Amino acid sequence: MDTNKPIVVGYDGSDSAAGALRWAVRQAELSGSTVEAVSTWEWPASFGWAGPVPAGYDPEADTRALLDEAVAEAVAGHPGVTVTTTVTEGHPAPVLIEASRHASLLVVGSRGHGEFTGMLLGSVSRHCAAHAHCPVLIHHGDTVEP
Repeated sequence: MDTNKPIVVGYDGSDSAAGALRWAVRQAELSGSTVEAVSTWEWPASFGWAGPVPAGYDPEADTRALLDEAVAEAVAGHPGVTVTTTVTEGHPAPVLIEASRHASLLVVGSRGHGEFTGMLLGSVSRHCAAHAHCPVLIHHGDTVEP
């Protein structure tokens, strides 16, 4: 693993993504790497009439707050690990593929919020495994931690 490049981990607020983030932090501690935690957001899509957006609605700020809280929990007990965060508008699959260009490893959960209950592998993790520019680890809840 190239420790000059970060371990990039996708985070969407799901339990699976939280496990992937914790795994990435522990792996960075073991390997001397840094972590870049990436979250995305999109404006709600609608077809036809759409209701008004509530005043003060800020999906980017909400996403950043969710990511910052998750990172704080993941690094607790791992004070030597540097974690940077990136919050970007867009669909997670292409954003993570682009982030993989500068990564030593891409870590994603096996399924996130947008998948059918019971699926073993989500569409984003499947897309990343097929198209990333670096090795990909798909974290399952039962994966042995480093």
